[in-house]
Amino acid sequence: MKLYKLIILSRPKQWLKNLFVFAPLLFAGQMLNFDLAVKSLLAFLAFSFTSSIVYIINDIVDREADRAHKKKRFRPLAAGEVNVYESLIFALILAIIVVLILLKLNPIFAIVIGVYVTMNLFYSLKLKHVVILDVFIISLGFMLRVEGGAAAIEVPISSWMILTTIFLSLFLAISKRRAELTGSENDNFENQRKVLSHYDVVFTDQMNTVAVTGTIICYALYTVSSKAVSTFHTENLIYTTPFVIYGLFRYLYLLHRKNLGESPELIVTKDISLIINIILWFTFSFLIIYRNKIPGL
Repeated sequence: MKLYKLIILSRPKQWLKNLFVFAPLLFAGQMLNFDLAVKSLLAFLAFSFTSSIVYIINDIVDREADRAHKKKRFRPLAAGEVNVYESLIFALILAIIVVLILLKLNPIFAIVIGVYVTMNLFYSLKLKHVVILDVFIISLGFMLRVEGGAAAIEVPISSWMILTTIFLSLFLAISKRRAELTGSENDNFENQRKVLSHYDVVFTDQMNTVAVTGTIICYALYTVSSKAVSTFHTENLIYTTPFVIYGLFRYLYLLHRKNLGESPELIVTKDISLIINIILWFTFSFLIIYRNKIPGL
């Protein structure tokens, strides 16, 4: 029972965010390369365990504030189901596993993980209370996942892909703040998340307009960039852009009309329309990128 609560504390559902690690593998045209695929998988596991360590530390720091939240008070630490000592021991075990994984990957990847951990420690202790900077830190976390994925398989990464990642992750982070502002359970900002007092719905909507626009433009420009065209020998990747646009619009619909967005991982795994759209985007992208690598395509 205690182990189960520790696993819950590590938030494995959040590991979906670490799928960004595989983006360089897909867009480098190397998904069929077994050795590089294994390295990407190791990078995914390293980021997953590292993010779990960060969540544990964050919950230790926030355990008092979480007790004032109608949902977060059920987290293992806030509910008293595990104590700080047990949480730290579990985090140490995860850290040892991460170190063992890092020994098998490019040293640059280890540097990326180090930056990710340092940044999130500062976020947990101080920066999450700084308006605007808080969502930028979350965004940089996604960018580091992409950079880490590229470092693990030692491939260059497009500047347009980095920009797309930044805008997309800003959109997700800002949407989370908006959902926290409008959620019925969030009636005590001061005790739950202090930075929310600096935001309002209109402001977050304005920022999201910029983030969505930036995501669409940067992704579209990436698909027709000289690097993408020379790598894939086609401009057809532009035809995957409608899936990106639909996905963003669908997310906005769920955010505005269904008051969702506080848990992006739940939206991505439970909304059927969004799931189908992601599958279609991946299928078309794969067929366009790998059509010359698989006989019969």
